[in-house]
Parts: sequence; structure tokens; C-alpha cells
Amino acid sequence: MIGILYFIVIVLANSVGSVSGMGGGVIIKPILDLVGAHDVTSVSFYSAVAVFTMSIVSTTRQLKKGAKFDWKLLLLVSIGAIIGGFSGNIAFNSFLTFFNDERIVNLIQIVLTIITLLFAFLYAKYNWKNFQFKSFLWYLGCGFILGFLASLLGIGGGPINVSLLMLLFAMPIKQATFYSIATIFFSQFSKLITIASTTGFAQYDLTILYYVIPAAIIGGLVGARLSNVLSEDKVLIVFQSIIIIVLMINIFNGVMLFT
Repeated sequence: MIGILYFIVIVLANSVGSVSGMGGGVIIKPILDLVGAHDVTSVSFYSAVAVFTMSIVSTTRQLKKGAKFDWKLLLLVSIGAIIGGFSGNIAFNSFLTFFNDERIVNLIQIVLTIITLLFAFLYAKYNWKNFQFKSFLWYLGCGFILGFLASLLGIGGGPINVSLLMLLFAMPIKQATFYSIATIFFSQFSKLITIASTTGFAQYDLTILYYVIPAAIIGGLVGARLSNVLSEDKVLIVFQSIIIIVLMINIFNGVMLFT
């Protein structure tokens, strides 16, 4: 029953996450927390696998459709995301060790996620001035921030990916969603490698992946198709709507942690 529920959640989350560039994890993580079937470490792992799988499918589909992008920007942002992904996972494990209470770590994730959601919503709502940075240091720094938050929060990428890419590099939203999904691939890849080389996967119920991976593939395919159909304005509407929904879920989860 839990596997089927996870399957449905991940298909829907990765479909809209692929379209909006959020990656799905920003939806998957709080909903699986709400379900409460697994601890915070397992939920972060399942979310990472789902979003990693989706990013492979979605990026491959976009490339086959002839998507154009700046290789230099993608490479440098991705390198930053890999370093940030490793750092974010180390920070996550450090929090677990330091606080010795998963509720507190979960609350930290929720608060930081809410902050990134508010930033993304206000940016999209009020159309803040965009910059056009070209320095490789900006590319690396942007990737590091995105990778760090994606790994630490267990959300894969989240709305801050798209917003920060648009803000720093003056990208239109559909282009930013492509770079966001590609960046998510590298940040989650580094997170999974870190898990494999430290704690290993034995602590997780790997049978859940029989539901997670197929759902992530389907979601990635559906999202990539929708991305090619929807206009810039429609993608922006999806982006803002998901932010509001996820913001409410996170606030509810934060309140429920200590009631």
C-alpha cells in the first residue's frame, strides 16, 4: 500500500517538477514526510533517487528534441553542484549526529525549504531585476549553492534553482528549467555516491525502489512532453502554483512535528 502511494505521489510530483524545473523533490519530500511511513533519512534517500532518475529521463528527452544550451555554463554550474551536493550531504549527516533528534533536523529542512520557496515566489511575483553575470566564479558559486541546498534539504533541486538561474544569468524560465534539471542530475548523483561510500544502502528498505524508479521515469517522460507543449506563461503559472501548494504543506508539517 505504501509503495503504491509513493508511486502515485512521485509520478505526479516529477511530472510537474520536470515542467517547472523544480525537480519533484520539493513536492515528494514534504508529502512523504506527511505520510510518515519512513524516517527523515529514508525519505531524503527515496526523494534523491526519484529526482535523480527523473533528471536523466527529462534531460535526455530535451536533448533529443534539440534543446540548445551553453556547454560552458552547464559544465561549470554542474561542477559546482557536485561539490555542493557532497557538502550538503555531509552537513545533513552532521546535523543528525549533532542534534541526535530527527525531528529537529526535519524542522531545519522545513524552515530552509520555506525560505527558498518564499524567495522563489517573490522573485516570480514581482519580477525582480535580472543580472547577466558571465564569470566562471559565478557559474561555480551558483552551482555550489544549488547542489548544497538540494542535497541538504533532500528536495533534489527546488524552486530556488529556477529563480537563481533567472536572477543571475537573465534566463527565460523555460531555459532555466532545463539547466535546473541538468544541475539536479549532478547534485543528486553526488549525494548518492556519498551515501554509497559512507553509510551504504543497507539501512534503507530498497524494495520501495521498485515503486520509486518506475514512477520517476514516467514522471520524467510526462514532464518533458508537457514542457515542449506549454508556453512560457503557462510554465510560470505551474511554477507559482506549485510553490504555494508546497509552502502550505511544509508549514503544516512544521507545525505537526511538535504537536
